[in-house]
Amino acid sequence: MPNVRYWSAAVLLSGLLGCARPAVPTAAPVPAPQLIGHAGSGFFTPIHPFNALPPSSRAGIARALAHGAAGVEVDVQLSRDSLLVLYHDVQLANMSTGHGCVSQYTAAELTALHYRGPWPYRWLHDEKVITLDALLSEWAAGPEFPVLHLDLHEADACLPPTDAYRRSPALVRALARTLHRYAVPARHLLIISEYQPTLRQLRRALPGVPLGLEITEQFDERLPAAAVLGTEAVVVPKRLITPERADHIRAIGQQVVVFGGRSRASIERVVGCRPDAVEIDNLRVMQRVLTAQNAARPAARPLEATLRTKSGH
Repeated sequence: MPNVRYWSAAVLLSGLLGCARPAVPTAAPVPAPQLIGHAGSGFFTPIHPFNALPPSSRAGIARALAHGAAGVEVDVQLSRDSLLVLYHDVQLANMSTGHGCVSQYTAAELTALHYRGPWPYRWLHDEKVITLDALLSEWAAGPEFPVLHLDLHEADACLPPTDAYRRSPALVRALARTLHRYAVPARHLLIISEYQPTLRQLRRALPGVPLGLEITEQFDERLPAAAVLGTEAVVVPKRLITPERADHIRAIGQQVVVFGGRSRASIERVVGCRPDAVEIDNLRVMQRVLTAQNAARPAARPLEATLRTKSGH
């Protein structure tokens, strides 16, 4: 997901106060959200929780699934030779032994790079950059595909801003080929983009696959586009979600997906907004919060099931 951006103090305060409890009390218990590992096990963090594994790395993905996540969200970029690589940041130097952008190197060159990260995390893992093919080939050998949220990082920082999305059509074509190659069930997928032309192309290239419009700023202005695009979900950071905004998302027939959440307080606030799924950074605390809030709460209805029902697939 994109790095956190500034937002007005008024909106943040409203969220902190408003999401802690449902805006309107309900007699019936609310199903728990589906839990998705955010970039696998999250980002490099010293506490809440301690995590030394790189985002979207093989070990981070495995940890999230081992700890009970229904699936993972990973960040997808396009290599110079049009293969899909899992890497979060726009610059390789931020988190790996490489330099420049993903788009400037072949997949073979990128997968030779070691994740680095700040001290002391670099000494606590031996992870390398991986491709989406590598992940899916491992999952295809298992009994069932986990849920997979694919967050498309399309804006190329090594191109002029006016040309930053030039390779988005190639990314969509590569993604369609890869998902078909491994026969990934549509019900286990959510493909996320903030770039509307990409979502329109994805709808044509992958009919029946659930799509999510990511909104990280200008929520009120951008939300109506989800109804026009015919996506299945709206994906927002925890700093933007409020009960009112969650209701607005549902009112246009969209699922509510929230990303982020490490501290218990922030996780309780997000849960209070009743999302359908959370791409969570602190899975263990989220699980404890859900258990503590309502031991009798009904089992979560999987996000992919609700999306499948809505789209008729």
